[in-house]
Amino acid sequence: MATPVPVLRLPRGPDPHSRGFDPNSPRYIALCRTSIASSSCACADPEELNREQRARAELRERFLRCLLATRDKKVSLNMHGDVTVDATFGCCDIDVLNLQVSDLHTPIGVQKEALIRCQDVVSYSFDL
Repeated sequence: MATPVPVLRLPRGPDPHSRGFDPNSPRYIALCRTSIASSSCACADPEELNREQRARAELRERFLRCLLATRDKKVSLNMHGDVTVDATFGCCDIDVLNLQVSDLHTPIGVQKEALIRCQDVVSYSFDL
């Protein structure tokens, strides 16, 4: 029988309700810089902004369809230190910095739910 592993709780976000990051913070501003943000500028070309918005909408739709196609699929993750773990893929965040998986089979046991940092993953593959 697989040994259960305790859950690691992540720290709360910077705001008191832990609902995300302050939109005025330097990190948020650096991650969200686009020409769309400059749409308040009088010199911005509306047609160019429309094209960029359509392209971004198409890319968002492709990203979401990809996430839907991989949901509940078996995934094998090759981690640093020559460790391979198996799990059921759940989802990832929009920045693809974290992966949510279920039934994570590790060398020390099984974790029912887990959040894996993508920096710790060398590669991963899905069973199709």
